[in-house]
Amino acid sequence: MDFQTLRIPRHVAIIMDGNGRWAKERGKSRMFGHSEGAMSLDEVTETAVELGIEYLTVYAFSTENWNRPGEEVSALMSLLVQSIEDKTPKLLDNNIRLLAIGDLSRLPREVADRLQRCIDETAHCSRMSLVLALSYSAQWEILNAVKNIINDKISVEDIDEKLFSDYLTTKNIPDPDLLIRTSGEVRISNFLLWQLAYSELYFTETLWPDFRREEFLKAIADYQNRERRFGKTSEQISITN
Repeated sequence: MDFQTLRIPRHVAIIMDGNGRWAKERGKSRMFGHSEGAMSLDEVTETAVELGIEYLTVYAFSTENWNRPGEEVSALMSLLVQSIEDKTPKLLDNNIRLLAIGDLSRLPREVADRLQRCIDETAHCSRMSLVLALSYSAQWEILNAVKNIINDKISVEDIDEKLFSDYLTTKNIPDPDLLIRTSGEVRISNFLLWQLAYSELYFTETLWPDFRREEFLKAIADYQNRERRFGKTSEQISITN
């Protein structure tokens, strides 16, 4: 694998897709797929820390996911509580700070309370930030930002990209350098629409429960072989570098 340790993305975002299909292929329940997917997140998180990635944002639960069967939503929430409970010591051991973005007011009280405790307990950690997108959609986030700008009576002349970004849930988090989506779907599904404006996109057929260390390293190596121009020409990038 052509891998350059010096060109590591600062921020990687992941759409963790394919748990249900992975389980169905094996004649198992969807929750079995979600449980295996949680193990993939553990391995990817550990690898990201080893590489020196500063931010890892994962799409854990979208606002649209509330429309899934109630039994699956309840099971997912229970899995989330248990997962946060189990992972807090490991986050502390690895100096990883937990953050969350999304409409967290919709989370069940038990989930919200356990999530906040973990956020508080890891607030001092500085090696990497693991950002969970929960009850999240980019359209909700953008509309929420617009409403808050209006409520704050901000003058039209004062609204620019920086100010708007400060009203998003990702305030103080750099935009992703790389977005990874698993399972073969080629879309971004209402995820970080504003923040992904200049991100590199990586799509893989691998289902999320099978996306472990080696698959993650492949995505990073692919990213390192790309030229990021941000609207400039290759010649301008060469001069800058």
